[in-house]
Amino acid sequence: MLVDSHCHLDYEDFATEGVGEIVKRAQSAGVGHFLTICTEISKFPQILAVAKSSPIINCTVGTHPHHAADAGEINIKKSDIVDLTKDPKVAGIGETGLDYYYKHSPPEEQQRVFATHIEAAVETGLPLIIHTRDADDDTVRIMREAGQGKARGVMHCFSGGRKLADASLDLGFYISFSGIITFKKADELRDVVKHVPMDRILVETDSPYLAPVPHRGKRNEPSFVVHTAQMVAELRGMTAEAVAQQTTENFFKLFDKAKRQ
Repeated sequence: MLVDSHCHLDYEDFATEGVGEIVKRAQSAGVGHFLTICTEISKFPQILAVAKSSPIINCTVGTHPHHAADAGEINIKKSDIVDLTKDPKVAGIGETGLDYYYKHSPPEEQQRVFATHIEAAVETGLPLIIHTRDADDDTVRIMREAGQGKARGVMHCFSGGRKLADASLDLGFYISFSGIITFKKADELRDVVKHVPMDRILVETDSPYLAPVPHRGKRNEPSFVVHTAQMVAELRGMTAEAVAQQTTENFFKLFDKAKRQ
């Protein structure tokens, strides 16, 4: 069994078929559990509804850095996040972090919201889902300062180099790889896949984005996580079955509030 450790099943891209059909197709491909990710706390009820539609879907609560300055997100407090995590379907906090590539929100607001999420994760004991782009140094600094070494979680859709990977591993974080590792020009990232210990690797789609080869350019979906897992297997000299088993064990160890069905 594989787990899609990061997807966005509430997005409009899946509305026509419906979550049930998307999940069914993924199950046929060997995907047995899904973590659907919150990017706007103001939309948390619809994300929770998706999670409650199936026993094999869990969700998170969090504000993506793109939305850190949005009207519905900017005043979110640690206590607001903590309260929402009490639902049994909520297995993590995020996605949160920093994105200086697009800067849809001012960096200072991103940093403040990120720190709030880290503090909520420390209080609840739930893992963080961290998004970082063009902000490696600030991301690691805030992880250390706000988390004080107590936060745990995953660097999602990892696209950085070994320096960021090593800093994340040193903080006890897992590294999640997406379909990017199948892209033609991702040689440096594939080297990181070989470098990260297998017991710290997760796989994800980040669907509906970043469809892996051979589906690149199409809408991504959870069933396609098999291609990412296959690439990990090739890079590590393992069978696809062994990668599926290890990454699934890693997922349920990290997201220990999620229940294996």
